[in-house]
Amino acid sequence: MKTYLVGGSVRDELLGLPVQDHDYVVVGASPEDMERLGYRPVGKDFPVFLHPQTNEQYALARTERKISRGYKGFEVFTSPQVTLQEDLARRDLTINSIAKDETGHIIDPFNGVADLEAGILRHVSPAFSEDPVRILRAARFAARFGFRLAPETLALMNDMVHNGEVDALVPERVWQELARGLMEQHPSRMFYVLRECGALARIMPEVDVLFGVPQPAHAHPEIDTGVHIMMAIDYAASKHFSLPVRFATLMHDLGKGTTPPEEWPRHIGHEARSIELTRNLCERIRVPKDARDLALLVARYHGDVHRAEELRPATVADMLQSVDAYRKPARFEEFLQACACDFHGRPGYAGKPYTQAERLKIALMAAQQVDAGAIAAELSQVVINTAELPAAIHNKVRDARISKIKKELLGGDVDTIHSDLS
Repeated sequence: MKTYLVGGSVRDELLGLPVQDHDYVVVGASPEDMERLGYRPVGKDFPVFLHPQTNEQYALARTERKISRGYKGFEVFTSPQVTLQEDLARRDLTINSIAKDETGHIIDPFNGVADLEAGILRHVSPAFSEDPVRILRAARFAARFGFRLAPETLALMNDMVHNGEVDALVPERVWQELARGLMEQHPSRMFYVLRECGALARIMPEVDVLFGVPQPAHAHPEIDTGVHIMMAIDYAASKHFSLPVRFATLMHDLGKGTTPPEEWPRHIGHEARSIELTRNLCERIRVPKDARDLALLVARYHGDVHRAEELRPATVADMLQSVDAYRKPARFEEFLQACACDFHGRPGYAGKPYTQAERLKIALMAAQQVDAGAIAAELSQVVINTAELPAAIHNKVRDARISKIKKELLGGDVDTIHSDLS
C-alpha cells in the first residue's frame, strides 16, 4: 500500500501557487484495508475515503471505461492491482497527471512538468474525448493560468464538438464550469478557447454571435461587440467583482447579436432584446437567482445608468425604485459595478472615472433620507378612502424623494460628496 499526492495540489505546488486542498491516491489497497485503518468511506461512484485525523480525501487507484454518452457515462474499475500510472492515465490534462510520493519524489509519466514550464494544456490520451466536461475544464484552466492549448488538443476538442459530445452536457454542469471560469483571473480566455473549438456556439450561442457584430466606433474603439464583452469581464475580474457582477457583465449586450445587419452599427432597442435572451439563457443552463436577477436589471437599465448625468431627478427616482435600490442597496452597488465594467471594457477607458455611478449613489443616499414610514403614518390619519391610501403614500414618498434628489444633484457639491464616499 502506497500513498501519493496527485492532481491539482502537485500542479499548484510546482507553479508556486497556494495549495488549497490535498488529494491523494492509494495504490495496492482495498476498501476493506482502508476501513481497517480508520478511513471513512464517502465516495458514491468510486471508493473515496476521508483520513481519520485530517479529513483529507484519499481515493483508491482506479481506471475508467466509457459506456455511454455524457460525463456520467463511465464504468469505474478499482482493485489493489491498479497501478499509479494507470490512475494518472485516466486524467484529463498532463499538468493534472503529476504525482508526488511520500519522499517528495515527482512521478511524471506524461511529461506534465514540461508542459507546466512551457505553459501548454495538453490531453493525456485520446480518452480525453470521452468526457465533454473536459472541454470546459481545459478552457477554464486557460483562463486561470493563461496557458495555450496544444494544437492536437484543440483539434480533439473540435472533433468532440462536431460529434455532438457537448450536447450531452447537463445544464447544471455547464453552469458550474462557466461560473468557475468567470471567477478566474482572465475569464475572457475561457470564452476564446470555447469559441475556437466551436463549443461556445453550442452552449452559449447568444454570446458566440456577438463576435463580428460592429458597434459605433466613436463609443466603442474596439468596434466588435464580442471583443467588448471580453474586455468588460476581464475588467470585472481585475477588480475582483462577484460572480453575479461578472455574469451580468457577460450578458448585458446580448441583444446586439440580434440586430439586423442593415441597422449596424446602431443597436436601437437592444436592451429589451437582451432581457429576453438573458432570461432564456438563464433558464436553459440553470443560472442561480441572484446572478439571473442582477443580469436582467443590468441588461434593462445599463443604458440609463450611462446617461445618468442627463436624467431628470424624477427619472432617477423612478429608476432607483425599479431596480429596488431602496430595499436592496448592496445589490444596487453590484448593479453599478456591472455598468462600470461595460463603461471600462473599451480601449483607453480602463482608467477613466465613471462619474455616473457616483452620481446615482449620491441620489440614493439623498432619497434614503425620506422617511416612508412616517409619511405612511401621516397619510393614514387624513386619507378617508382606504382604497386610495396606497397610491397616495406612493406618490407622496416619490415626490419627497425627487425633491431630495433634485436638491442634492442640482444644489449640492458632487465632488465633495464623492470624496466622502471613496
